[in-house]
Amino acid sequence: MRKYVLILVVVAMLPAVTNACDICGCGVGNNYIGILPDFNKKILGLRYRYNSLFTHLGVGGESTYLTTREMYKTVEAWGGYNISSSFRIMASVPYSFNEKINQGKSTSKHGLGDISVSAFYQLLNNRRTDTAIGSKLIVQSLWIGVGIKLPTGNYDPADKASTNNNANLFQLGTGSTDFNISAMYDIRLQDAGFNVASSYKINTANKYGYHYGNKFTVTPQAYYKFRVLNKVTIAPNTGVQYETALSDLEKGFNVTVSGGNLLLGTAGIETSFDKIAIGANYQTPLSQNLGKGIVKANDRIMVHVAIAL
Repeated sequence: MRKYVLILVVVAMLPAVTNACDICGCGVGNNYIGILPDFNKKILGLRYRYNSLFTHLGVGGESTYLTTREMYKTVEAWGGYNISSSFRIMASVPYSFNEKINQGKSTSKHGLGDISVSAFYQLLNNRRTDTAIGSKLIVQSLWIGVGIKLPTGNYDPADKASTNNNANLFQLGTGSTDFNISAMYDIRLQDAGFNVASSYKINTANKYGYHYGNKFTVTPQAYYKFRVLNKVTIAPNTGVQYETALSDLEKGFNVTVSGGNLLLGTAGIETSFDKIAIGANYQTPLSQNLGKGIVKANDRIMVHVAIAL
């Protein structure tokens, strides 16, 4: 089997995964790292993400005439290049389709999102056979990364004004240059593995004085690799993802209906054959406190395909 088997890791990170919009995995600036693949030189891929949420909820999370359902669909081209065995760069270019529905009226927008570029360095890469547990192979790796998100997506201050000081989610971009710090540790005993991925997103204010809150994401996840005929690898995975974000600032003042925290359960599957990898991931909220209760995140879905070059 050629070395194109994917190491399973969701950062979140995050991105994902924040800022007020990021905290529910929807809208602008969603810092999704997704899978960090193990590839020889170059890899190109395509991801599709679907997220939705409810905004303008009433007391106790009840729906009112103001309650709006917002849906975010993103098609994302991404790629990676190994400069050396320990250093790689990755980039993603998203194109988003946003829609919100209130009282039967639909509003939509679509366009280029915020492009991001990241660099990763491998601090640890250890493979050994432990005779104390039956001469089984143990593999460990530790990656750290830094990234930048560019303000290539459109930020429309009119959309912020139209929300009447509620969550500023319905944007294609943040309008700001933002930064990300991430780390991923993976340990595998034979075909059973466990990894923890984390990221911290540092946002800046855009030219309109709006500053999305910084966000922290951590994702512990377990997986197992099944090998079929020494040609196909199938790796189901499961875990949780925790996201927490500070409140947004508008011209230095706190935006009260922003920030919060979210805990999701995750389940997915990754398959690889020769140079091709295909996977899917499903996330469902287990607990949440977003935007002081006026925002409710719904389930998320992600599918992807990638090819090593």
